[in-house]
Amino acid sequence: MLLADSQALTDNAHDPGKVRRSVVEIALDYLAVGIDPQKSTICVQSHLPALAELSMLYLNYVTMARLERNPTIKDEIRTRGFGHDVPAGFLCYPAAQAADITAFKATLVPVGADQAPLVEQTNEIVRRINGVAGKAILPEAQALIPPVGRLPGIDGKAKMSKSGGNAITLSAEPDAISAAVRAMYTDPNHLRVEDPGKVEGNVVFTYLDAFDKDRATLEDLKAQYRHGGLGDMKIKRRLEDILQALIAPIRARRAEFAGDRAHVLDILRQGTATARERTEATKREVVEGLGLFQL
Repeated sequence: MLLADSQALTDNAHDPGKVRRSVVEIALDYLAVGIDPQKSTICVQSHLPALAELSMLYLNYVTMARLERNPTIKDEIRTRGFGHDVPAGFLCYPAAQAADITAFKATLVPVGADQAPLVEQTNEIVRRINGVAGKAILPEAQALIPPVGRLPGIDGKAKMSKSGGNAITLSAEPDAISAAVRAMYTDPNHLRVEDPGKVEGNVVFTYLDAFDKDRATLEDLKAQYRHGGLGDMKIKRRLEDILQALIAPIRARRAEFAGDRAHVLDILRQGTATARERTEATKREVVEGLGLFQL
């Protein structure tokens, strides 16, 4: 599990303190949801120099035009309002992510649907590296996308983002969860209970698709909503109950880990040391495979 603080600087260079603070906050999220550091290495990107070296190397195997065509990058540039002032680090993100993936020789990458083009571009770089080397140094990776490939923000705009103020955090208190669900975007044309409603694009139903385990009841609710006769508050109450039950134990575990910051930092140090060995080994393989000069 990579804490991508170097990547975060590509659109937060004006506030490095925020990036620094986020490292532990995201680590707490990982631990709270049940990531076991004995089974999954949790490491800090900026402390893995091989990733930066591989990123720079990979940039020689991708064109600027290809980076600009990447759908994920185009969408994020639009969302962040960069216009023509796109930070170079942000535009080069696909090469950096290729380094993040290939340095660990990952073959399966869990991502949201919006990140799939980045995995595809990683594989393009892998094929170029392997082609120049004349042998398979690096494996290609497959994107592992969940059934709900992207959670929108509670306002229905883009994806959920803490910085965008449209997210439900894993540390959210019950009142904050209630307020977020009440504010969720539904169908603006569903003005009365008896009106037919639209399920597609309805944020509440998107979240229910992701978290409601009672699929049969959920399908019945969708049919009722489409036909008319089901109010927004009823489906919002159902979603709130599900999210309250889901987040409560996560919130409690997170608070427990947060109470022992020294232990969390030890986990990050150990994980990063393990990851450093792995990534350095991959970098050496790539350098040797390409026949680059070595001392």
